[in-house]
Amino acid sequence: LTAGGANVVAWDDSVVQRTGAQSHGIKIENFLETRLSRVSSLVLSPGIPLRHPVPHPVVKMARSSSVEIVGDIELLARSVCGPRLVGITGTNGKSTVTSLLGHLMRTAGENVQVGANIGKPALSLDPLDNSGVFVLELSSFQLDLLTTAIFDVGVWINLSPDHLERHGGLNGYIRAKTNLFERRTDASVAIIGVDDSISADLAENLRQDGIGMVIPISSKGSVSGGVYTVDGQLYDDLDGESVAVADLQNILALRGQHNWQNAAAAFAAARA
Repeated sequence: LTAGGANVVAWDDSVVQRTGAQSHGIKIENFLETRLSRVSSLVLSPGIPLRHPVPHPVVKMARSSSVEIVGDIELLARSVCGPRLVGITGTNGKSTVTSLLGHLMRTAGENVQVGANIGKPALSLDPLDNSGVFVLELSSFQLDLLTTAIFDVGVWINLSPDHLERHGGLNGYIRAKTNLFERRTDASVAIIGVDDSISADLAENLRQDGIGMVIPISSKGSVSGGVYTVDGQLYDDLDGESVAVADLQNILALRGQHNWQNAAAAFAAARA
């Protein structure tokens, strides 16, 4: 933020973190002893409680002062005009899908930056021109902090109960995850793993919305208009006719049904 020209004031509950920030020339100020109304945005680390089990005191102060609360993913999205944004989430497999998609796109000669919840933080990624693509792994904590971000491609691999204490239960966890698709446009693509009931319901709801394209993926059988695997064979049915793409059983790093689902997700995103 400082490198980008922002006037940054920072605070951390950890003395070690505060000292480290000061050594880089960052102004430190205890937000609990100042007026937050003078700042335009509170940029929150995704590890800090936003709602549950109890909002951090600085979150309460920001809300009482009508200061917007955002995260680094939101700021990256606001700064991007030309490059495409691909967001990848799921209870399991998102790191594999993110890495695999980045590999596929680089191999295809695309200008791509990979990071966020894996590798480089979002705001440390290199800038891209209009032909570039940001491939971002997104946790539920990061998704919870989105307010205006629109993703060209959103990938939802699967969902099972996780981080329930941070989201106030399963419904809160689902709401945080589905924020990936809240601001879709007619040009948006949603890639949804349909092998669990919650995700299958999401795919159906997004289809009924009639906004953008919904691509189902499965590692348990054929899906019309999507990408799927049968006995380790990857099939592309995006054009309405199933075409065998690859035998995943011969790829050591992608063995097992869970990795077949990951491969289907990455392939669908690369095609999108």
